[in-house]
Amino acid sequence: MDVNRVRKDFPLYQQASPPIYLDSACQSLRPRQVIEAMDEYYCAFPACGGRSVHRLATEVSVRMDRAREEIAAFVGARDPECVVFTKSATESLNTVAKGLRLRKGERVITTDMEHNSNHVPWVLLARERGIRRGIVPFSALEQGDLEPLKEELEKGARLVSVVHTNNVDGSTIPLEAVVELAHDRGALVMADGCQTAPHSSLALDRTDVDLYAWSMHKMLGPSGMGALYGKREVLEGIEPLVTGGGAVAITSYDSAELLPVPERFEAGLQNFAGIIGSGAAVRYLREVGMEEIVEHEHRLNALATEGLSAIEGLSILGPPDPRRRGGILSFNLRGMLPHDVAMILDEIASVLIRSGMHCVHPYFAARGMEGCARASLYLYNTEEEMRQFVEAVGYIAERFMG
Repeated sequence: MDVNRVRKDFPLYQQASPPIYLDSACQSLRPRQVIEAMDEYYCAFPACGGRSVHRLATEVSVRMDRAREEIAAFVGARDPECVVFTKSATESLNTVAKGLRLRKGERVITTDMEHNSNHVPWVLLARERGIRRGIVPFSALEQGDLEPLKEELEKGARLVSVVHTNNVDGSTIPLEAVVELAHDRGALVMADGCQTAPHSSLALDRTDVDLYAWSMHKMLGPSGMGALYGKREVLEGIEPLVTGGGAVAITSYDSAELLPVPERFEAGLQNFAGIIGSGAAVRYLREVGMEEIVEHEHRLNALATEGLSAIEGLSILGPPDPRRRGGILSFNLRGMLPHDVAMILDEIASVLIRSGMHCVHPYFAARGMEGCARASLYLYNTEEEMRQFVEAVGYIAERFMG
């Protein structure tokens, strides 16, 4: 992959002295192709799709359908109608959590490294409806140990809802094995794919997962855009989180007939520019090549890991092999708060990372940790940036570490 050519597509890197952006697990940069696709909507056909029948509205509808087809193909879903547009993965996960209409006593199994978007809904449903929880160690699943999950499934479960790639250390569970085990015991499986979809070639149909949620803003797409994939028969059994115009076929004063999947989940005015921009984002990723992107990230992570491992008092979270951490490199410096590390990196070297608990509060709290500093890489980062990042962290360790 020619990273220098790729960087020419990103406006941030056209600045005279661009920062070293290592926060893509939070939000990726966007190439001009995505920005131009969204601008084209606002300038050339700024109408409302799915309602009016004039030429501008028709063009919006055609572009939406095309984007849905491209996104479905990108994640390996044969039926584009099984891809639902949402405003975020958080909305996707909440749609399932609240729309499954779980009853008192029914169980949901998660891991101990869930993002709050796949943790808080279940906490609240346990309090409001009396559902029960089972929590298994993510690290066991990541290493191929399914025994803890088997033990929880033996107690019964309606749903296994797990993060595919966690956003703390970047490690990934064998989702296909989890799905097979859960299905054997009569449970549905939903996966949070926010950190997987931007960095892997997905094959959701082959994986046989029932539901899969992800965000577009982590994979070169616009903010305010998420997606939910589901098997048609599973989606048809979920009650929409939001109802209203655009999601109904006909209504009377005392009845409402919902449209089929996916429109039943897409009530209200949609983010047309965001949907079109999302289609442009997956086109860009496919043209670059997901396999090349993955290898590029692994190479950068290995380079940075080697450099950071030589710094006394620095600890790296997650598996020691950088290939098992994808594009994420999380670390702590002895005696320093993660936020302090992040702010000093920005100040002295224009290195931009994220710090804190990364919306996985229970995991860190259970271990008595204040969080971590997290560098996250993507296709536009370079080996020279990794060297500068390592050098800056080494300087901080030498000057500030207790």
